[in-house]
Amino acid sequence: MQLFRQYLPILDWGSRYDHNALSNDMIAALIVTIMLIPQSLAYALLAGLPPEAGIYASIAPIILYAIFGTSRALAVGPVAVVSLLTASAVGQVAESGTAGYAVATLTLAFLSGGFLLLLGIFRLGFLANFLSHPVIAGFITASGILIATSQLKHILGVEAHGHTLLQMLGSIFEHLGQTNWITVLIGVAATAFLFWVRKNLKPLLKKLGLSPLLADILTKAGPVAAVVATTVAVWAFDLAGQGVKIVGDVPQSLPPLTMPGLSPDLVGALLVPAILISIIGFVESISVAQTLAAKKRQQIDPNQELIGLGAANLGAAFTGGFPVTGGFSRSVVNFDAGSETPAAGIYTAIGLAIAALFLTPLVYFLPKATLAATIIVAVLSLVDLSILKKTWDYNRDDFVAVLATILLTLTLGVEFGVASGVAISILLHLYKTSRPHVAEVGLVPGGEHFRNINRHKVLTDPSLLTLRVDESLYFINARFLQDLIQSRVSDGCEIKNVVLMFSAVNEVDYSALESLEAINLRLKDFGIGLHLSEVKGPVMDRLKTSHLIHDLNGKVFLSQFDAWQELGGSAAVSEAGE
Repeated sequence: MQLFRQYLPILDWGSRYDHNALSNDMIAALIVTIMLIPQSLAYALLAGLPPEAGIYASIAPIILYAIFGTSRALAVGPVAVVSLLTASAVGQVAESGTAGYAVATLTLAFLSGGFLLLLGIFRLGFLANFLSHPVIAGFITASGILIATSQLKHILGVEAHGHTLLQMLGSIFEHLGQTNWITVLIGVAATAFLFWVRKNLKPLLKKLGLSPLLADILTKAGPVAAVVATTVAVWAFDLAGQGVKIVGDVPQSLPPLTMPGLSPDLVGALLVPAILISIIGFVESISVAQTLAAKKRQQIDPNQELIGLGAANLGAAFTGGFPVTGGFSRSVVNFDAGSETPAAGIYTAIGLAIAALFLTPLVYFLPKATLAATIIVAVLSLVDLSILKKTWDYNRDDFVAVLATILLTLTLGVEFGVASGVAISILLHLYKTSRPHVAEVGLVPGGEHFRNINRHKVLTDPSLLTLRVDESLYFINARFLQDLIQSRVSDGCEIKNVVLMFSAVNEVDYSALESLEAINLRLKDFGIGLHLSEVKGPVMDRLKTSHLIHDLNGKVFLSQFDAWQELGGSAAVSEAGE
């Protein structure tokens, strides 16, 4: 039974479900449903799909995540960045609006779901750690700018295309003469209204005496108000006849059963984009889930999250949707609204199913400019250019990574940007670990502790060189330590003993072992002893299986103080540091 609970978390929280959780989940579901209806339509538009695809992608995936996911608050569905990645990837193999485009989108969701599921089954969630947070922040910022720019064509009512910032702006500029000013009025008014609602409506309603819960519901219904007002205006004044582009017919139905295309050519073309979408979606989702879980001291299982998100994407692939993940804004809304369990997601899916069956005729006259305004307001909150200053002040390497990711995404497109982000993250990690921090340490006067001679006033002995290695040693950084010691024991130096302090070393791989053996032989030739101190048990167990310990030109000391007493404690000492 424990195995079933591990892979089906619904059996865990479902067994303790009570009336209080039901009422809280129902309220949260109501608020999220109100928010999700216009968002779903808008993100389908962003992905290059019919508006109903956004609703379809928000029903089965939510239910499947509630069954397999571990977060009590994560709201799964279409999100801006993944929708943009979908449009970019599928746009390379099919033309928007065609049957081939819809099939390719289903295939992308299928491949993404399958990849996530495999990662979860084989417990490979740690792979997402190779995408650093600064790089993710840079990619999301650049994507937010691209998404907002891509929606300007709907605000202006013109035709435009392109996948990079320069392409989009150039195309929009070329078509400025086709601007529909009625569309501009609708789009600008809707955007301004949504920004005002987000910043000012809730405080105003509270000031008027409304309860916090009601004020919150009405604020989240702001996009719905914009949808209703602009739809009524288009219908009442026949603005569609004056060139205002509208959503048009939306099928009145539940999600259909669909089949992704599995031809080798299509799968080959979409496999890499699917992997990139999976990584980005998982990183965004797990960061939100863990942040919200921490506030209630709940536990998130990253590997089970992979299974939950994989099942959600597979559900989207077979029910007319497109790739999905956990959304930041609606997950926060779900959490703030009092969601107790994933059942809130199931109730949200039921609400969306009702909307798909009975409310879709009401959006026939909905102007696309309003949906574009909804997207712009949502994604501009993702743009965080302050990350450039923060990384510049803290770590210039991270700054370079963030800046490169932003520029590459804006100039070469989101697919190249996210691929570059992954590559930059890995290269940044390799660069940092290839130059491990190695400090020369001395004895703190009056104690048994050793500290960096460049930071503290410590006792040193000219005949004793003690180096504290602050990282694990493996193939990429082993040579660095070898070169460092070689430079310190040049001809004419007074050093008679070298001690490597291994208190921070958790692993020594075979390449590093060979480097240590080379160091030992070189120091032996120089008549200098090589010693180790404070070696951790697992590391020592591994070293004992090699010839290093037997052939060591020195000793292994339990503590650095023991090494100091035996090798340098009686020698003349001097103070170092500032």
